[in-house]
Amino acid sequence: MNRVLRWMDKAEIPENASILDIGTGNGVFLVELSKQGFKNLTGIDYSPASVQLARSILQAEDLTDVTVKEVDFLNGCGELKDFDVCVDKGTFDAISLNPDGTKAAQTHYVQALKDVLKDKGLFVITSCNWTKEQLLHRFSEGFEFVHVLPTPRFQFGGKSGNTVTALIFKRVF
Repeated sequence: MNRVLRWMDKAEIPENASILDIGTGNGVFLVELSKQGFKNLTGIDYSPASVQLARSILQAEDLTDVTVKEVDFLNGCGELKDFDVCVDKGTFDAISLNPDGTKAAQTHYVQALKDVLKDKGLFVITSCNWTKEQLLHRFSEGFEFVHVLPTPRFQFGGKSGNTVTALIFKRVF
């Protein structure tokens, strides 16, 4: 979360940018975005319990202008359109780990993402399951690679790698 916030600051993402938090969970990222001055925030999650928790946390923080919706990103984003920035901190990972129809679900995810992002909109993905190369391949159609965010590295058996991959893509038509 902090590396994404730092990148958003360095990239000078405007405070009025429309930002979608895909798989918002408890909404803590929305709280932090709001504290950083962002005003046009939406969080979605398929879990009613997560949505209720996020709303409770936002209310406790007196952040009544942040929208949180119960939405299945793969099957129900019709009303969500024209976001400047979409952030995924693990939803694509969770979808990819589902043993039933993984390839189809990944394809649906990419299409849903294309549908909600505006032209030249930015997609920030943090993954602990996919490498940079795998994500570059998965998001090669309709997206342009912009930047890799630095993440912790490890070395084992003469090989080095990252525990997490965090990439920025731009939506292109």
